Amino acid sequence: MLENLRISFQGIWGHKLRSLLTMLGIIIGIAAIIAIVSTIKGTNEQIRKNLIGSGTNTVNVRLTASGDYDYEMDYEGLPKGVPVISPEMREVLAGLDHVKSASLYKQRNQVEYIYYNSTMLQGGKLIGADIYYLDACGYVISSGRPFKQSDYDNYRKVALIDSVVSSSLFREENPIGKTIDIKGEPFIIIGTIEESSKFKLEVDSPDQYYEFVDDQGRSGTVIVPDAVWDIILQYDEPQNVKLLADSTENMSSVGKKAADLLNDNVTNKEVKYRSQDMTEQAQKNEDLSATTNKQLIWIASISLLVGGIGVMNIMLVSVTERTREIGLKKAIGARKNTILAQFLTEAAALTSLGGIIGTITGIILAESIGKISKVPVAISIPSVIIAIIFSMVIGIVFGFAPAVKAANLDPIVALRHE
Repeated sequence: MLENLRISFQGIWGHKLRSLLTMLGIIIGIAAIIAIVSTIKGTNEQIRKNLIGSGTNTVNVRLTASGDYDYEMDYEGLPKGVPVISPEMREVLAGLDHVKSASLYKQRNQVEYIYYNSTMLQGGKLIGADIYYLDACGYVISSGRPFKQSDYDNYRKVALIDSVVSSSLFREENPIGKTIDIKGEPFIIIGTIEESSKFKLEVDSPDQYYEFVDDQGRSGTVIVPDAVWDIILQYDEPQNVKLLADSTENMSSVGKKAADLLNDNVTNKEVKYRSQDMTEQAQKNEDLSATTNKQLIWIASISLLVGGIGVMNIMLVSVTERTREIGLKKAIGARKNTILAQFLTEAAALTSLGGIIGTITGIILAESIGKISKVPVAISIPSVIIAIIFSMVIGIVFGFAPAVKAANLDPIVALRHE
């Protein structure tokens, strides 16, 4: 085996230009596939990071209607047949496996009735939250103080705001202690919040941006105690649940368990609780691009087929050039299997070398594309290993016919060959 490898590399080195041209199809094909796979993997990871966030692991469980059903609210702001989520149920949800915290909240998007003096908050989000909300969302207080239990017990009109609201309404002023107007009711700002984990948002399309903005509330978030929510909006929003999972991998299972638990008490068949975590949306984005990605890989694989045909052609030429050598080996006792193994080894060595060069070229190409077009790149080690093994297989498959031809040569005819 080692002798066959030595002879193979001697032949490749002795015909450097011919060998390079033969490997060219393999190099281009492998390089293209490595570059495509690395770019796709990097883009998918960036999408997942953008949608999920960094370390937040928050899952929303929201009440949704099926189809075009327009549910009728009762005095609690819930559809008929949907019970109020009690504090005891919140404790049960918080005690689920892989749940670190659970919160009950109400939400109104795109509000246009929050003012500071004459300045209106455009398109913000208003949250009526319990005392566990900040923990469940991964928020920390950047200035001021959080809600206290006494705020809920005494129905205090106090509010927390994020940095977007602070800059929109207060500019350079310190918002702590200032009073904002929420639908005609005065609320005192007691603190500002920020996410405990920060990451850079990188998006590739307007749709992806607005999808992310809608979930994360990038137009600004104002949070008030849920005890005073009814003063502002009079029971016209259903309850939602926010869960903090212990890891990104457990987000989907945590959301499903919570939704199933809540739906056990829902008697209205037209509505149900559904978990909404961004891992699902990230998976949808990855699935959406899967077909296109496969097509690109198949197109790149055509050059591998061309490279394989080139290998077969050059090996047939090599058999012709070395007919007398083959005849001499057979005359001194070489068997068919020995000749077959030698030529298969040469073909495999040729394509494997092309695969290695193609892999290196593909990695360089992927990194170059990433730097030029600002596209994230993630090199897939399994794809690199598979690419090299696949290139070796190509050599064996396309080198088999020339190897068989060489093994079946008649030694008498081969020795007479000029």
